[in-house]
Amino acid sequence: MKNKVLFIVTLVIVFLLGLLASSIINRKNESKYKYVPQADISENEPRNAVWGEYYPLEYQSYLQTSDTGFVSYQGGSAMRDMLEEDPNLVILWAGYGFSKDYNQGRGHYYAVEDIHNTLRTGGPTGPNDGPMPATCWTCKSPDVPRLMNEIGVAEFYSGKWAGKGDQIVNPIGCADCHDANSMKLKISRPALIEAFDAMGKDITKVTHQEMRSLVCAQCHVEYYFNKNLPGKEGTPYLVFPWKEGMRAEDMEKYYDNIEFSDWTHQLSRAPMLKAQHPGYETYLTGVHADRGVSCVDCHMPYKSVGGTKFTDHHIQSPLNNIQNACQVCHREEAEKLKENVYERQRKVAESRIDLEKMLVKAHIEAKKCWDLGASEQQMDSILMDIRHAQWRWDYAAAAHGATFHSPVEISRVLSSGLVRAQEARVKIARLLAELGYNQPVEMPDISTKEKAQEYIGLDMEKLRKEKELFKENLLPEWLEQAKQRQEKWDEEKVSASAK
Repeated sequence: MKNKVLFIVTLVIVFLLGLLASSIINRKNESKYKYVPQADISENEPRNAVWGEYYPLEYQSYLQTSDTGFVSYQGGSAMRDMLEEDPNLVILWAGYGFSKDYNQGRGHYYAVEDIHNTLRTGGPTGPNDGPMPATCWTCKSPDVPRLMNEIGVAEFYSGKWAGKGDQIVNPIGCADCHDANSMKLKISRPALIEAFDAMGKDITKVTHQEMRSLVCAQCHVEYYFNKNLPGKEGTPYLVFPWKEGMRAEDMEKYYDNIEFSDWTHQLSRAPMLKAQHPGYETYLTGVHADRGVSCVDCHMPYKSVGGTKFTDHHIQSPLNNIQNACQVCHREEAEKLKENVYERQRKVAESRIDLEKMLVKAHIEAKKCWDLGASEQQMDSILMDIRHAQWRWDYAAAAHGATFHSPVEISRVLSSGLVRAQEARVKIARLLAELGYNQPVEMPDISTKEKAQEYIGLDMEKLRKEKELFKENLLPEWLEQAKQRQEKWDEEKVSASAK
């Protein structure tokens, strides 16, 4: 009897193992043929849906970047009005576009739509109108490398933002990071290649794992527009300020050496630097980079569907995908991991908020000095302290993931910013006394975004009206012209295949 039972159990086990083996073989066969394209993708094809015909799993996951439901302590995919949450920002950016409008960025799916909507791009009425240069399109669309290839890099950067609005309509996607023929990762933006050259490095020698971060570093970096490059004078040419290094102090030194400023502050008249989004630079100073973990490992981890393993193109915060993004390496519970991140972010935010409050007072107090007749010589060192302190604040604030990527480095940068801001205010107090003013400078009511914008003289109703007219009149023309152009591509492709 015992032998009979053993025999039956053995048969069942063998049968189950056979099913398992069959399933594995089938899934391997699926994987083997899954990624063989049925047709070629044209070079510089900017439409993500066209790529999706051949890579449906990646494309379907990419479409999830349209989800705006996740909100974290310091980010997520939901649109948030950052000026409303923190009116101090209006004062810090007085005289600069961000004082008009600054929303938390949504997913890549909305890259073009959001730049259409922001008040920072104004309400242009034609191709030569508006406050922003064409260079502002650089990181928004796979139409950018297409257009650079067609007209040249410097010509792409030239002119107004509105001058290329009909050309750039497809949101960030496949052609930004992949070669159409081989699907290998590629650098499609020349500024990154030029930055490596400036540092004496050859970007063609990097490893595949490094490329899994560098494709992100094409855009998630600090940059500025250089109008004085030899042979390109007057063109706002995109440059990464890495020649002296990538730390906050290195880039500050670079900017100081060339006497560059993004704008002159409306209140203090300080020559200001606006940090863009130095995510790559701050990531490099953190523990994950030190362990060889790439951006893609956390923000686009592998997943499996039907036995096929592929990179999840739902690019998002790892905190919304902890199982695949974090628990591959970390064994703690999901809520514990999330709370660990939030705890670090809250601690760093305390210093950041202290610094920004001090900077707001410094700008307003510096204005009082000017109002009382201070000279440029008297104000010079004060303005440089304000410039350097706010650069450090912005370096920490604009790199949205920095307090996760590198909380120790960001705390260090903010601490040095606090020292400089305090030095500026001590100097201001001494100068005010010299000018005969021996009492605290009265601070305006900037408790809301609206009050802060009114204080610096912004006519928000006018700005919003101009934007609405742009969306009613010029924007539909852009979209129609783009539609006709892309339909022509399809007609040409059908005609070519018929020959």
